[in-house]
Amino acid sequence: MISGTQSRLQLIVFLWGFTGVLGKLIEVSAIPLVWYRTLICAVTLYVFIRISGISLKISRKDLLMLLGIGAIIGAHWMTFFGAIKVSNVAVALSTLSTGALFSAFLEPLFFKRRIIFSEIILAIIVSLCILLIYNASPDYWLGIVLGVICSFLSALFSVINGRIYTRFPSQKIMFYEMLGGFLVVSIFLPFFDGFGALADVTFKDFLLLLLLGSLFTAYPMSESVRLMKNISPFTLLLNVNLEPVYGIVLAYLIFGESEKMTPLFYVATAVMIVVIIINSILKMKAKDKLEKKAN
Repeated sequence: MISGTQSRLQLIVFLWGFTGVLGKLIEVSAIPLVWYRTLICAVTLYVFIRISGISLKISRKDLLMLLGIGAIIGAHWMTFFGAIKVSNVAVALSTLSTGALFSAFLEPLFFKRRIIFSEIILAIIVSLCILLIYNASPDYWLGIVLGVICSFLSALFSVINGRIYTRFPSQKIMFYEMLGGFLVVSIFLPFFDGFGALADVTFKDFLLLLLLGSLFTAYPMSESVRLMKNISPFTLLLNVNLEPVYGIVLAYLIFGESEKMTPLFYVATAVMIVVIIINSILKMKAKDKLEKKAN
């Protein structure tokens, strides 16, 4: 029987998996889409913070730090939805799994620990899987490149947040980071689509954007933080690796043939996800052993 915590965890991972589908359903181009997403998410979080009575006071130094992290998140989302627009949901989500590869090298830099041999093996296997995905869908090369950049940015802001999450209430962190994302997207907007593109939104797209920014962004982000009281970061990471699975299945069910890829693509994606999950399990067991020895 699935526990309440596990069912809530699977719900938020499912919601994250659905963001790729929404990105394809929304006809707005990538950068205006992310502009609306960050704005709607920031407003939703602001309302939540006010209702909860959380203070928004913060030093100038910490504000600049959080806005900077938010800028990375904004760039991450721009490349993610850009990958979807120039390829499809399956390609964008499959490359999103490469975040573990980048984390294997970024974590030692930020946490000043040695590089683990098993993570090097992971990086090699994931790299080979990406080459197979490219060979299976060479026409989508730009989507693959954007997806890999997106994964690097995802690993970068996750590692940085891993160093600061205890310093502030999580809702405050997310609010200021969403503001940072909104600002960086606003800077990029004139050089791509222009501010005029913001007005070129249909009523259907606006409703989908509201869903994307609130239910599929602000809610799962807040819920994931609440779940950290009951689960370890390793458990969260293990389940988040299922996001591409949910997203690829949903995209195929909704969009059909446009999301159909070659058997090689699915084999490479499956191998990559399984390897990452196995690595997460090994990490969790190693941590448990260390804790038992310490006790």
